[in-house]
Amino acid sequence: MARFPLAALLLAGTFLAPGVHAQAPARPPAAPPTAATPAPAADPNPVLARVDGQEIRLEEVIAAAAEAMPAELRNVPPQVLRTMLPPEVFNQLLDRAISDRAMVIAARRANVQDDPEFRARMRAFEENALRDTLLRREVLPRLTDEALRARHARDQAAAPEQEEVRARHILVANEADARAIITQIQGGANFEEVARSRSTDPAGRNGGDLGFFARGDMVPEFANAAFALQPGQLSPNPVRTQFGWHVIRVEERRTTRGPAFEEARDTLRQRMIEEEVNAVIERVRAATTIERVEAPAAPATPPGPIQAVPPPPPARR
Repeated sequence: MARFPLAALLLAGTFLAPGVHAQAPARPPAAPPTAATPAPAADPNPVLARVDGQEIRLEEVIAAAAEAMPAELRNVPPQVLRTMLPPEVFNQLLDRAISDRAMVIAARRANVQDDPEFRARMRAFEENALRDTLLRREVLPRLTDEALRARHARDQAAAPEQEEVRARHILVANEADARAIITQIQGGANFEEVARSRSTDPAGRNGGDLGFFARGDMVPEFANAAFALQPGQLSPNPVRTQFGWHVIRVEERRTTRGPAFEEARDTLRQRMIEEEVNAVIERVRAATTIERVEAPAAPATPPGPIQAVPPPPPARR
């Protein structure tokens, strides 16, 4: 039987669109059930195979593909998802589930569960799962939206005020081009349009907009020139940096204590996760009796026997 690369088929978009079902093969119409004998309800999790009498059901087969499925399909009921999978993908999933079950049966018959290596691996897996589950139970409930917002407010209250500017720039390779652009804009040309057509910086696609930044976010030459301008002002001379020659226009100035909550949310959440994990570890260690035992010193290795170095062979003449 031909086999197909499962991950490639799943990730290449071979699913039918959600809500579109595969066409079932034509069958002769069944006789309508009588009122006295209603049609039995379809099993939502039917048996698809048996391996040495052990059943393999639809949910088990679909679960094998969960990680490779697009996120929007992971919550689709298995009986619906089966109709959306290409036949070759579903057949491969079923074949894999059969092989996996056969391997497990063979391993148990060989008493692999009693093997010291197996027991050590299971113990390590269990310990990792216990640790991770405890941390999730202790940490995740503390990371509510209210807690994140409260932490952001405290951080901002404690942070010093800093000035930021929002500026646009046009980056070119030489001073002559930069001076020509300044003259062009002073003569009435639209800064954003010139940035889109002339700037070599990726921000040129957005009219040269760099957003808000603090003085320390930019190289000194650029920052000094930008922070010397007021909103609406254009740099009177080109500004040279390691990247080339800049024409700068400042749009806005503001005083802030750091990024807004939505901008800082992901970074703040990660920082709080690390802090909470460390706090849990410290609490657990404090409630545990810990005794450090010095490892015994390694015995000195006696020197090996001295090997006599044979004399060099006589030189040939």
